[in-house]
Amino acid sequence: MAHWVCGVDEAGRGPLAGPVYAAAVILDHPLLIRGLADSKKLTAKRRESLAAEIRERAVAWAVASASVEEIDRLNILRAALLAMQRAVEALVPQPLQIEVDGLHVPVVMMPARAVVRGDATVPAISAASILAKVARDAAMLELHAAHPGYGFDRHKGYGTALHIDALRRLGPLDAHRRSFAPIKDMIK
Repeated sequence: MAHWVCGVDEAGRGPLAGPVYAAAVILDHPLLIRGLADSKKLTAKRRESLAAEIRERAVAWAVASASVEEIDRLNILRAALLAMQRAVEALVPQPLQIEVDGLHVPVVMMPARAVVRGDATVPAISAASILAKVARDAAMLELHAAHPGYGFDRHKGYGTALHIDALRRLGPLDAHRRSFAPIKDMIK
């Protein structure tokens, strides 16, 4: 049996709206996919292209999320870890070990280690970073289609001037994180 190591990362901890996403990826031969990098360093077009290649060539991959309600109830760190746990648990085959970008690891049944800047240095974590970002961006485009006045297609839920202006004009949606300022201040 192979000693599968899984890379795990999240997308969407900082925005004011939308779920937080996480992905888990097992790569057999990481060098088969050229151009893996931290998703934030890639264009949207390149992320989409790499995501398709990752889904095709990975031994296993899974994407999961934690809802806005879970973010508000648990806090963003715990919700991100929950999304990571869900992604890891959805993998078939299950990895024997996981490596997670950042400082924290989710509660899982196998050994786990945090790798600071792992999304830039560990190919499987880079792949997870890309899948999580692509999934979250797709969700934000769906939110934009339902509520075009907020500009989610442009800022993806981050607290840009455009987003803050839309919030002041239109008020928060159910998709906004009520535990995050300035949303919390707006609903007082």
